[in-house]
Amino acid sequence: MGKGLLLDVTRCIGCGLCRDACRAENGLPETQDEGLSEHRFTTLRKMDAGGGRTRWVRRLCMHCLRPTCESVCPVGALRRTEDGPVLYDAGRCIGCRYCMMACPYGVPRYEWRSVAPRVRKCVMCSGRLARGLPTACAEACPFGATVFGERADLLRVARERSSDPAGGYVRQVFGETEGGGTSVLVLADVPFAVLGFPAGLPGHPLGEYTGEVLSKLPNVVVVGGALLAGLYWVINRRDTLAGGGPPA
Repeated sequence: MGKGLLLDVTRCIGCGLCRDACRAENGLPETQDEGLSEHRFTTLRKMDAGGGRTRWVRRLCMHCLRPTCESVCPVGALRRTEDGPVLYDAGRCIGCRYCMMACPYGVPRYEWRSVAPRVRKCVMCSGRLARGLPTACAEACPFGATVFGERADLLRVARERSSDPAGGYVRQVFGETEGGGTSVLVLADVPFAVLGFPAGLPGHPLGEYTGEVLSKLPNVVVVGGALLAGLYWVINRRDTLAGGGPPA
């Protein structure tokens, strides 16, 4: 399953060191962007958790085990590596932005104002991983709110914490099965939907739907083409008759 991250919402105080480390590692500019953008690969947001409580929640690419973005990309510009990161190859990208529409977490961002636009997102510090280092965000976190390691090990720790009645956690590890599973796992003590995580994701890869849709495309093209041809004939005939010419 490769490497991964464990985010523990109960341990995050919103210091922003993870966000600053991400910006420095990726050479991103200072920005006032509140959410994810082409200049910000991870965000921290203070969420109302109900009952007068607040929680700091990180957002970043979830690095799915079977990425939907990879399955919909027609040119293979996105791919998951064995180490865990989902990487992007700008040299292959044709700018279709299907990945943006397909991502269930709404992560990829596009450089709309660039003359040579790219899709931008977290790549789990793949360069650091290749050198045997943890991600910059995990290294910067002094509170254990972001932990880097083998996904299998992180999942074991997450399960132990979430099943401990004394811990107060929701008995769920977000990312264990959602959409087929993700390399970024999340623990919280309030329902994940309250914290802005998508609800109702299936336990199997969303990319499985891609093949189902593509298998129907030939029929759609044929039927659609026939309808368009018929519509063209009707419009052409109407225009001919309106002009006093012979019927087409």
